[in-house]
Amino acid sequence: MEMENLIKHAGQQSLSQEFFQDLATSFSCTPIRAGKPDITWEQVQSWFQNKQKELQANSNSSPTALELFVDLSDSNVSSNATENSQKPKGKWSTELHELAFEARSAKDDAWYDVASFLSYRVVNSGELEVRVRYSGFGREDDEWVNVTRAVRERSIPLEASECHKVKVGDLVLSFQEREHQAVYCDAHVVDIQRGLHDVTGCKCIFVVRFDHDNTEEEIQLRRLCIRPAQITSAVTNTQQHDLFRNKDMKFSFLY
Repeated sequence: MEMENLIKHAGQQSLSQEFFQDLATSFSCTPIRAGKPDITWEQVQSWFQNKQKELQANSNSSPTALELFVDLSDSNVSSNATENSQKPKGKWSTELHELAFEARSAKDDAWYDVASFLSYRVVNSGELEVRVRYSGFGREDDEWVNVTRAVRERSIPLEASECHKVKVGDLVLSFQEREHQAVYCDAHVVDIQRGLHDVTGCKCIFVVRFDHDNTEEEIQLRRLCIRPAQITSAVTNTQQHDLFRNKDMKFSFLY
């Protein structure tokens, strides 16, 4: 506790060897240390250095200390990170707070809602990774994920009246139920059997092929979510139903 208080006052300033020696001697002479080996000044110095690094990392991870603009399109993160980081927040920072995200776990290839982004790091390849906490899970399930390949805006569930938004070839997030797990995974729509709607809802059947295991399954609308980028193009020609994807969409991650 004494060292915690001292580090608060010391901050990031350099501390002398004499400071560490005096502190080590003080600790070694306390009654609770009787009969135990003396604490060395190197041990005290090591603790302070590690603590200062931790405080520095937390400072760099704060919203005011770092703003990292990440291109979530198909472009490479490492080539855009420096350029994008120079851009002002503008509307992207505002939109971030209005967005919800999901991340893909390497454990089962399933997507989970993100409760919070805890930290970040740049790996040897130059790519950015973030440590996420999944909604409804504890810290023991926190995971490092690649920003480009495994973080995206949250998929959108559809109402029964919105089944027309799903087209053959669409990437969807589909509920897959197996003997030992029930998760949401990426899939592509390979066929649609349109059905009548009644008081119980949509009767359409969607045949999807899951990306991770190539299995096909017939599901109903309530078991799939559509990707935000895959919306019907708002054009005057009502017969045109092509989907668009904004390749220039960028979001500001604040840590």
